[in-house]
Amino acid sequence: MRINADFTKPVELHPSDTSLSPSPAAGVNRTMLDRIGDEVARATTIVQFDRDKYFPEHTHDGGEEFFVLEGTFSDQYGDFPAGTYVRNPIGTSHAPHTVEGCTIFVKLWQFDKNDTEQKSVNTNDKSLWTEGDYKGQRVLNLHEFESEKVTLQQWAASAKAELTAPDKGMEVLVVTGELKSNGRIFPKRSWLRYPTGTEVNYDFTNDTTLLVKTGHLEKV
Repeated sequence: MRINADFTKPVELHPSDTSLSPSPAAGVNRTMLDRIGDEVARATTIVQFDRDKYFPEHTHDGGEEFFVLEGTFSDQYGDFPAGTYVRNPIGTSHAPHTVEGCTIFVKLWQFDKNDTEQKSVNTNDKSLWTEGDYKGQRVLNLHEFESEKVTLQQWAASAKAELTAPDKGMEVLVVTGELKSNGRIFPKRSWLRYPTGTEVNYDFTNDTTLLVKTGHLEKV
């Protein structure tokens, strides 16, 4: 299976451009954003779990990175409420579950083998945030390894920015609010991916939170 598998081309997905489909596990549905492979795949996905879902312990052969969008995702290491960012490197394992149900944005098989830091960050902790480079922007640095960088960004209504996707590209998930990019409005759960050098114009009509990853696309 190949979905948005050409990383040299921009992709801008409004929620209306995507659809929810069942996974092989009962009570688990997913929106596939990009994918190379079948059930074991390099994949970027929004996954929805019904209440009281429990899964056997498994190992992350390709690494797992996720951000909790709604509800609480749990494993033997703790409970991760909405707003939590988690990295489980290659070779780590866990037995996940959710009591209340949850929705996560997850990336699989996208770890550098030398990036071995396992971590979780609760972005609801306001002390972690700093002022950004643009007027009306606040930033929380979530992870950095070599050229790869992951941030959560808060943009105030009326903020504007002109950006160029850096070397090895840029990927954006609209977590809350809405983003106007190059004349098109992208609400919550929109996903955008840009190769190196793409010119991007941001215009915010509402307070908006973005999950942004840069410098990683050449690793595929």
